[in-house]
Amino acid sequence: MPQLIVRGIQAEKLATISEPLLEELAVLCGCGTDNFTIECLHTTGVFGGKVVESYPFIEVAWFERGQETRDQFAEIVTKYILSLDIPEVEMAFITYQKESYYANGKHF
Repeated sequence: MPQLIVRGIQAEKLATISEPLLEELAVLCGCGTDNFTIECLHTTGVFGGKVVESYPFIEVAWFERGQETRDQFAEIVTKYILSLDIPEVEMAFITYQKESYYANGKHF
């Protein structure tokens, strides 16, 4: 169920690391790679009256797995993003509550 929503990184670049990235994250989270989704948002940055490249930023939406797992998840994702010659990336976690998450009209 972890969803990675990515801004400021080209989908074509992200695709090159997606398989090993998800394999490593699946081991950490104790689930299959088919439980993950990665979405690349096409964004346009604006700063100082000019159009600029969007800053690399990743939102991770998931059910809480604890600080240690969150830290390791962030380290793994960062390692793969930096391997794309992207000098820096920021990440934020959004935690879903099971009683507020619905699949096909039924909450978890």
